[in-house]
Amino acid sequence: MKKALLITSTIMMCLSCCAQQKINIGLKQQLDSILASDQGIREFVDTETSEARKDQLAKALGYSKEELKKKAWSLMNKIDSANFKKVESIVSKYGYPGKSLVGEPANTAVFFVIQHTPSQISKYYPLIEKAGKEGELPFENVAMMLDRKLTGEGKLQIYGTQIYSVQITNPKTGQKEFFEYVMPIEDAKNVNKRRKEAGFKLSVEENAKRFGIIYKAYTPEEIKKITNP
Repeated sequence: MKKALLITSTIMMCLSCCAQQKINIGLKQQLDSILASDQGIREFVDTETSEARKDQLAKALGYSKEELKKKAWSLMNKIDSANFKKVESIVSKYGYPGKSLVGEPANTAVFFVIQHTPSQISKYYPLIEKAGKEGELPFENVAMMLDRKLTGEGKLQIYGTQIYSVQITNPKTGQKEFFEYVMPIEDAKNVNKRRKEAGFKLSVEENAKRFGIIYKAYTPEEIKKITNP
């Protein structure tokens, strides 16, 4: 009996080792670094990020906090460009580096870098979609990229993830102000059902509120009248 238990234990250990060996540690570390820089610079410019957290982010990103405060947006472009070159090379070698290859959250790194490189979304969306359907990437990421792809093409989004801000003249006051809105959605009345199916935890209304926006289901015609009266 003891011998049988020993054999069973040995088999389980071997299976566990094999499972761990599937993760490409070197690639995972590279993607973790890419993800940290992509998200870190964006967290730094978030108005809700505390000064203490900004100190941590500046150190992690390799800049002084003062330098980041002055040049954050230009540095973001620099980081995004450098990250895309790395991602392009990774994808050409491995295809989409998903959960089974690099674990989580490293499997989202390529998604975020491409999402932040709008000119490349149409090219890489099929790869992202395939990764989502195969369970290698959370499907809500696929939904976000689809929405960005569609709105970039002047079409209606599906999941209500894309928000836009444009300066307009208030017709009542004559003053310049920013108009922020959730971009028009296809079949808007069923958007929350689609969001839930895609894996989103927040409704379109709740998501808009995170950005200080009261959600309204605008049509393209209504947006045109507001922005070009």
